[in-house]
Amino acid sequence: MTRRELDAADITDPALRMAYAHCRRLNARHGRTYFLATRLLPVERRSAVHALYGFARWADDIVDDLDRHRTPDERDRLLRQLESDLAHGLRTGSGDEPVVRAVADTASRYDIEHTLFADFLASMRSDLRITDYPTYADLRAYMHGSAAVIGLQMLPVLGTVTSREEAAPHAADLGVAFQLTNFLRDVGEDLDRGRVYLPADLLAAHGVDRPLLEWSRRTGRPDARIHRALVAAEDMTRKVYRAAEPGIAMLDPRTRPCIRTAFTLYGGILDAIADQDYTVLHRRAVVSRGRRAVTAAAGIVGIARARRGARASHRTSRAGVTALQRKGPVR
Repeated sequence: MTRRELDAADITDPALRMAYAHCRRLNARHGRTYFLATRLLPVERRSAVHALYGFARWADDIVDDLDRHRTPDERDRLLRQLESDLAHGLRTGSGDEPVVRAVADTASRYDIEHTLFADFLASMRSDLRITDYPTYADLRAYMHGSAAVIGLQMLPVLGTVTSREEAAPHAADLGVAFQLTNFLRDVGEDLDRGRVYLPADLLAAHGVDRPLLEWSRRTGRPDARIHRALVAAEDMTRKVYRAAEPGIAMLDPRTRPCIRTAFTLYGGILDAIADQDYTVLHRRAVVSRGRRAVTAAAGIVGIARARRGARASHRTSRAGVTALQRKGPVR
């Protein structure tokens, strides 16, 4: 499958093919929902999405997962080194890290704005020193770099039937909706890392603060105030999904099934959180394999419809050209 994707994308350089293959493995290993949706893209566009995911994952791992014994200063140094490598890669098309080589090539192929990568890395660095957000506005400022820019990076790869400018706000909102979903699902794990991504004013409105969250996490005991705050956080997240959804119809018909599938699967995480009575401080909510399979099947049906529509449009265009040829030149 990797070879087919690379061949379809016309990626021929052996070192670059290895870099893209590395990013695909990162996506398959860590981004189960994201990877499943990516499989529904036209084959020639999948490698670019793997590259974007691989780069984001690499930076996130520096912040969170690579070596728990590294100090914030050491992590900051690694992030700044990655930023320097990326700047060099975007200028020259090369890089020491496979993820840098792949994402630099993708940025060049799809004319992705370089500032989006800088904004992303700035948000990653803020995770080294900022552990909570007083208001939703503060959180949205952070999520511009950590989530909205991901949607904006994806937009040129997905393609649109409208202008990119018209679709961009919806793409940004979709990135934010996905990340808010992750924040709600992972609230317990993030708390273990010393971070609270739910806005403090939303929590306070229901009588919740960090010590109460830590107590519930530590003891495994529920609390009605936390329950109400999590319901409010879910409602906040669903509003962002509603703002993002109109953008799906603005995408290339061949890529809509992928994004619709991701939209449904991530929304399904919110459903799972509600079904488990908002016990996210004590266990992670997941979408069942059965539901994932049904959603993926619906995506495949959507792909088939898009292909039939494209063939019909092609036949209509061919017929129109033939008719004009028979009529002769217009005078």
